[in-house]
Amino acid sequence: MSELAITCVDVRPDLYAAAPTMVFRLRVTESTGVRVHAIALRCQIRIEPARRRYDAGEAERLLELFGETPQWGDSLKPMQFASVGVMVASFAGQTEVDVPVAYTYDFEVGTAKYFHGLAGGEIPMLLLFSGTAFRRTDDGGFEVEQVPWSLEARYRVPVTVWRDLMDRFFPNSGWIRLRSDTIDALQRYKAGKALPTWEDAFAALLKQAGEYPP
Repeated sequence: MSELAITCVDVRPDLYAAAPTMVFRLRVTESTGVRVHAIALRCQIRIEPARRRYDAGEAERLLELFGETPQWGDSLKPMQFASVGVMVASFAGQTEVDVPVAYTYDFEVGTAKYFHGLAGGEIPMLLLFSGTAFRRTDDGGFEVEQVPWSLEARYRVPVTVWRDLMDRFFPNSGWIRLRSDTIDALQRYKAGKALPTWEDAFAALLKQAGEYPP
């Protein structure tokens, strides 16, 4: 039986991806000395919001997600971020593999709201592993082992890494999904007021509501 351990050693933006993508760098170690032929690895990534502190501004921006701060003892539950698969090539001893994970800036998605609400610091993440490992036997065949469900790793992603990535793809902007009838109504409002851009239409409505930032 092989003895596997997995750690996350780095997270970096993929500067050449077509959509915002972060690359998690995993170090896979086998401690008994046997050669691993391949691993079909599954990685489930969760955000652990309870494992960091928040200032007053962040608490205000996260109100929609977690409620008032007195509720946070119950509401700061782990959030599912991604579930991805990767093939780990043949190795003995130790190897490293990249796991690309696409990010979204759709504010209908809870993780995007969470990331946007953070002013700084780090995003605590938990990586849970499963999958199948293959190794050759002495007679030329293969043995199949399940990756233990107990394998996990933690990594704290700097908020600046996420923000720099989003600024690269969506500079000073974000995405909001609207129903078709809402878009039609906004279009009529925009045309009726002779407003040149959607930004101007939203700004005018916010000013009417007394909510536009000074």
